[in-house]
Amino acid sequence: MSGPPASPSRARVRLPDPAGISAAAEILRGGGVVAMPTETVYGLAGDAFHEPALARIFDTKERPTFDPLIVHVAAGAAPLRLADLDAARLVDATGLPSPLRAAADALIARFWPGPLTLVLPKRDEVPDLATSGLPSVAVRMPAHPVAQALLDAFGGPLAAPSANRFGRISPTSAEAVLEELGDRIPLILDGGRCAVGVESTVLSVGQLAGQQGALVLLRPGAISAAAIEAATGLAVAPPPESGNRGGPQVAPGLLASHYAPRVPLALLPGPVAQLAPASARALAREAGATPGAVVGLLLLAGPVEPAATAFAAATGCEVHARALSAAGDLAEVAHSLFAELRALDRALAHQDEAVLFCEPCPPSPGLGHAIADRLSRAAAPRPRG
Repeated sequence: MSGPPASPSRARVRLPDPAGISAAAEILRGGGVVAMPTETVYGLAGDAFHEPALARIFDTKERPTFDPLIVHVAAGAAPLRLADLDAARLVDATGLPSPLRAAADALIARFWPGPLTLVLPKRDEVPDLATSGLPSVAVRMPAHPVAQALLDAFGGPLAAPSANRFGRISPTSAEAVLEELGDRIPLILDGGRCAVGVESTVLSVGQLAGQQGALVLLRPGAISAAAIEAATGLAVAPPPESGNRGGPQVAPGLLASHYAPRVPLALLPGPVAQLAPASARALAREAGATPGAVVGLLLLAGPVEPAATAFAAATGCEVHARALSAAGDLAEVAHSLFAELRALDRALAHQDEAVLFCEPCPPSPGLGHAIADRLSRAAAPRPRG
């Protein structure tokens, strides 16, 4: 990798009208990259079969090549099946047992277009750079109409990881992409705020050593393991342990530290309302927030003011607080998570000794599991160097 590319000007933010879609498709056909909205987060898109475009994605994000990309496919006019992914030169399902082929077809029929990524055996035509040299490829069909319009206009699959610098907070708006990559890419298609707000569920279909024949949940998202089991009649194994640097990852988003703000993030052991003042004070000191420091407080539910006042009184800190949902609705929490985390990070980034505290999300199935996963990785110790 040659390092992040320089750009002489800021990215153009375009409406996703025919002219904007056409301009984005032209850049892609020339081997360039553009940012596009999906229902989960904004993606940095490039031609999935063109190695220079894939290299540009990795360089732009400063993403290590051991972290594979997700390939996005168009919906087309007819319902998609596993055989269609083979015909598109993406997937080679000949070695999959028939129950897994049937499971993949059932999942495609039930959840595509939507926030489910399937990890399947790849065709030789898929560049190794897209898959980190693994024999599998991650594929999904986004539901966002702008992503689908761009896929149709381009006429082929697009690799599209989140449109942010590697390890940072994923972008859920065009403004967030501009903040992250505005000096590195030529164009951003503005499709509004992402509806889901956290990345797709990633499911391995018979691709993990020692678990051949199994469905394995690699990354939780809006589609729960229970919903996958109901659609397929097969058991879903839990996620593997967090990935480590130094070797290919079986799926994106598995590193222990990921989705991280610039300001250190600390997860509270419970809701602020249940913290005794002495406990809140001890937690603040342990995280490095001394009296007088400016801290952020991210609440799962409102109201904001009583929690902020209580936390400030207990810790002696100046508190900037925001709530992810008025009533703690998990769909609202997921939709707001990255945007509110980014807003607090921006507000605190230039403060000395700043710390960001967040209430935990109970890891219930589906979105609760996904939110808890993103928060734990955002708060994990960051690798050195």
